Order: sequence, then C-alpha cells, then structure tokens
Amino acid sequence: MEHKLKIYPEYFTQVCNGRKSFEIRKNDRNFQVGDLLVLQEYCPIIQDYTGREVKKEVTYITDFEQRDGYVVMSIK
Repeated sequence: MEHKLKIYPEYFTQVCNGRKSFEIRKNDRNFQVGDLLVLQEYCPIIQDYTGREVKKEVTYITDFEQRDGYVVMSIK
C-alpha cells in the first residue's frame, strides 16, 4: 500500500541524503512491512508543500518503547 505523508524540510533532507533511515509515526494507517511511503516535503513557514517528494519502502516496524499508537519504521 502507498501512503502520502508530510515531512518537514529538515527531515526530508536527511532522508534524501541517507542519514535518516526511519520514520516515527502514529499508526493510524495500519502500516505494514512492504508499504511505500511517499514523503512529501512540507514547509510550515509557508504552510504549503514544496513539490519535492521521495519514495521509501518500509522494511521493518516496531512499537517498542513508543507512545501508545506510534511505531518506528525502518525505510530504504
């Protein structure tokens, strides 16, 4: 399944350059290994999308030590 998600510029850059290989999200979409995350850069200053996006596959999910309803997803 494909999920379109907002991501702030500082995190978007780190995902694109490979330094950030995970996403922590509320699991309100029943994320699964194999899902595709379409991370769309969103600028809170202008309150709009920049038009840049990156697609990443979910390779692992855990809720260990997370707030209720949240998961950590490894992405590649």
